[in-house]
Amino acid sequence: MKTFEYTFTAPGSDIQHDMLVTMLAEMGFDSFMDEGQSLKAYCSADCRDDVAVETLLDEPSFSDVRLLRVEEMPDKDWNELWEASYQPVVVNERCRVRAPFHEADQSFEFDLVIEPKMSFGTANHETTAQIIQLMLETDFQGKEVLDMGSGTAVLAILAKKLGATYVVAIDNDEWAYRNAFTNCELNGISDIEIVLGDALAIKGCYDVVLANINRNILLRDMHYYVDAMKAGAHIFFSGFYTEDLESIKGEAERLGLRYRRHLSRNNWVAAEFVK
Repeated sequence: MKTFEYTFTAPGSDIQHDMLVTMLAEMGFDSFMDEGQSLKAYCSADCRDDVAVETLLDEPSFSDVRLLRVEEMPDKDWNELWEASYQPVVVNERCRVRAPFHEADQSFEFDLVIEPKMSFGTANHETTAQIIQLMLETDFQGKEVLDMGSGTAVLAILAKKLGATYVVAIDNDEWAYRNAFTNCELNGISDIEIVLGDALAIKGCYDVVLANINRNILLRDMHYYVDAMKAGAHIFFSGFYTEDLESIKGEAERLGLRYRRHLSRNNWVAAEFVK
């Protein structure tokens, strides 16, 4: 399938950058690269919508961002692009998330290998890194875990490494679905149940739910997650901004969840609630 590279002028701030990346991702863009004075975004032909991109840039929040060019890219360039930009991420000095082309480092308690394809969830973004931080401070021994919007399955893989006995990873993106199998194999894990679907695909009840998606989907689907939680279960939300925390809290409390704590970095939030 054809892939297109969109080159934008670099956003003027980290917040504007993250807002633009998030909104482009919701439109179907799968991968992003920062190159000094520009931001590059990639999408497949079936997701290309130049009118939607122009409409987005017409918003006041992005008045100083310009689209410089759009170019067709051969599929074979993806790995080269990722390898040039992807760096290992270390969380709490205990967990490192790296690509297969990085050397293993046994000094880390968890040295996770994630093939950095176009799936979201390499830990380079604050949302994933912060959920990993919360997970490292949580007891997963013997727990049943649901990872919603699992992307690369990095969180599902870590849950297994932390001692979870049963893990289900659900994502509605076919690329992410296939990539999850690759990453499980790279980490020597064969017993994560990987499902292609959305919240309607949830079955059973869980001790821990991980939901690193975005504000709108979290608010829309939260009742499905809560219905799948056992009494006393924990849920970790991420993928939203600091200013969205109150609306997430409000809906969570309406559904019977109790706020426990949250982390915030560069205006991105990861929050934990208990049923």
